[in-house]
Amino acid sequence: MGKNQHVVKRSDGWAVRGAGNSRDTSHHATQGEAINAARQIAQNQQSEMLIHNRQGQIRARDSFGNDPHPPKG
Repeated sequence: MGKNQHVVKRSDGWAVRGAGNSRDTSHHATQGEAINAARQIAQNQQSEMLIHNRQGQIRARDSFGNDPHPPKG
């Protein structure tokens, strides 16, 4: 299982950063572009994507692999 991918706000746009990394993986003008990039990485690594709001709080998450909380039903 790969590193979780975080979509985070930066002063000049949005960035994708792998969990525990000291540097951003990529920078994007819009949150939507960053989400698309993070989704691709998370799918390839079978990890989780976490989307942060402008204040840095997690507003959404999506799992692409071993989901610790699979849907019931």
